[in-house]
Amino acid sequence: MQRRTFIQNTALTFGALSLANQKLLAGFFEDPWKIKMLTDTLGIFMERGGTIAFLLSKKSIVVVDSQFPDQSKHLIDELKKRSENPFKLLINTHHHGDHTAGNISFKGLVEHVLAHENSLKNQQNVAVKNKTEDKQLYPDQTYTSTWCQKFNKENICLYYYGAAHTNGDSFVHFEKANIVHCGDLVFNRRHPFVDRSAGANMKSWMEVLDKGLAKFNNDTQYIFGHAGTGYEVTGKADDLKAFRDYLGNVLKFVEGEIKAGKTKDEILKTRIIPGGEDWKTDGIERPLTAAYEELTAK
Repeated sequence: MQRRTFIQNTALTFGALSLANQKLLAGFFEDPWKIKMLTDTLGIFMERGGTIAFLLSKKSIVVVDSQFPDQSKHLIDELKKRSENPFKLLINTHHHGDHTAGNISFKGLVEHVLAHENSLKNQQNVAVKNKTEDKQLYPDQTYTSTWCQKFNKENICLYYYGAAHTNGDSFVHFEKANIVHCGDLVFNRRHPFVDRSAGANMKSWMEVLDKGLAKFNNDTQYIFGHAGTGYEVTGKADDLKAFRDYLGNVLKFVEGEIKAGKTKDEILKTRIIPGGEDWKTDGIERPLTAAYEELTAK
């Protein structure tokens, strides 16, 4: 069928449909990704993987996290439509593939890639183990505790407060906008992955969130790596407090079950954690397993 005939037939069919069915069919022609601007120059990109943030300054573009290769290409194409400025910096909040596999799309395009020093080590270790070294664009810049740099009128600072989701998670603060990308330091009403193979620690994670809450203020807007169904990937301090308390409730529950003589398999049958009723997505086994291993580690 020729393109013109296809378009004409599609238009006729579309016009004959009910409004509800029109909306359903329209979904097949929409882009699979979403962009939401939080300010005039700072936005988020959502498709598959951890939430991406980007800054369109007057002289350059800064991106936080990169999802997977296909998704990062979509992001790059969209940002090029919005700005002719060069990609100055790509920041990785941590090393996991749904946040860094898309780095490779920035090869030869971005000036620098930045992450915590442990994030770089973790990314290298995983790539060697999985034999995917040729598919990586590693950070060429790292930091230990704090990193700051000005981009036109915006000042970006990264903070590392210790082991949490991994041992290399960063808070990324856009100071003027007062927006913080948390990466996977916060799963908004979604059961988290706790990567103990990369130094994760749930008790320390709670302390890291407390340090973040103390550093930022009640007006700060936060970007989360992931969110449960029906919840947003942006939020306020109360969402960080809720996730911190959730982690504490998981540890408290598992500790109580261990003291009651429950086995690991029995504990993993739990579907709802007391005090964590808002966390209803699948994957509850992840934090339960991590808590059990952390509490029984010698």
